[in-house]
Amino acid sequence: MVQIPAGEIELRDDRIKTIWTAQVNSFLLAPVPVTNELYFSIVQKTVGTSDEPQVPVVDVSWNDAILFCNLLSQHSGLKECYSVSDDGESVVCNWEADGYRLPTEAEWQYACKAGVSGYQYGELDEIAWYHGNSEGMVHEVGRKLPNAWVLYDMLGNVWEWCWDLYDVKVYDTYRIFRGGSWAEEARGCGATCRRRSHPTFRIDDLGFRLARTL
Repeated sequence: MVQIPAGEIELRDDRIKTIWTAQVNSFLLAPVPVTNELYFSIVQKTVGTSDEPQVPVVDVSWNDAILFCNLLSQHSGLKECYSVSDDGESVVCNWEADGYRLPTEAEWQYACKAGVSGYQYGELDEIAWYHGNSEGMVHEVGRKLPNAWVLYDMLGNVWEWCWDLYDVKVYDTYRIFRGGSWAEEARGCGATCRRRSHPTFRIDDLGFRLARTL
């Protein structure tokens, strides 16, 4: 995993015309999204013969990602970050735990930008798989140029679930995902583009990336 330095990041919600600044502590972030190979080796299900081991896992819900983080922490001898209620409706994060977790929205955007001020950290065709070059499919991780902190596929290829709730008053339990995907137009593949959905939502261009607290 890549150690991300501490800093701060400006976030925005264009829907309600709000801007705010978040402090980000140093943390660890995986250089690529979770792959089919890693995911299915931990959840102990067989990947179909048509599936490629090094493409990002997709069709995973936020709840699936939370469960996977805890399973991988157990497998690695680390303390689980998430406590899930019996009915699965409530998830609490122990931010002091050393196990695997989802990045916060602020951590994700801060790591994506890697010190760059623009909407994208490079020429999109060089750094991302998106609607304009993906030929309608997900691609192996790490095949495009990384950002300045050597993180690959932060934009394009697959959207990535974050920890955060979007807007409880309006959207209740909806969680945020970031980064754009192979199916997204260029304008949707940017560091500040925000999407959201129910924690049970699954689709073929949405995956996740692992973080750890230092």
